[in-house]
Amino acid sequence: QASLAKQKRMKAVIQRARNATVTVAGEVVGAIPKGMVVLLGVAAADTAPHATMLAKKVANLRLFPDPNDVPNLSLLDTGYGALVISQFTLLADTRKGNRPSYIAAAPPELANDLYNQFVEELRGLIGPGNVATGRFREMMDVAFVNEGPFTLLLESKV
Repeated sequence: QASLAKQKRMKAVIQRARNATVTVAGEVVGAIPKGMVVLLGVAAADTAPHATMLAKKVANLRLFPDPNDVPNLSLLDTGYGALVISQFTLLADTRKGNRPSYIAAAPPELANDLYNQFVEELRGLIGPGNVATGRFREMMDVAFVNEGPFTLLLESKV
């Protein structure tokens, strides 16, 4: 199982959204009017360069339609927002049995540090007012309209 943890890397599920909100205990703690929802999973073997690389990839990812309805525009081109949600379950190993194993997920302290670094890197690229977040290690209700639908899976490769 230790070798599995070393093989896993930071992952992001990106979904183009018409709007998105995240609520904790009945309170809306983050919202964007248009842009993308980023579900971010941090692996035990991840380091700061993984967060930096993935934030740059997300900011530059061309998934919004241009005037010809071709996905040629990025967050940088459009000024749209990103709602970033920490989600350790993206690192689940479901190969054996029916209960997922989370051995490859980063421990909470590392995951929180790298999640925050990803968020700050993204804010530096697309603007602090364009990045909303949930609350780390809290039960969250994430609501959004997936435009398209358009969903991608990214993995850091440093």
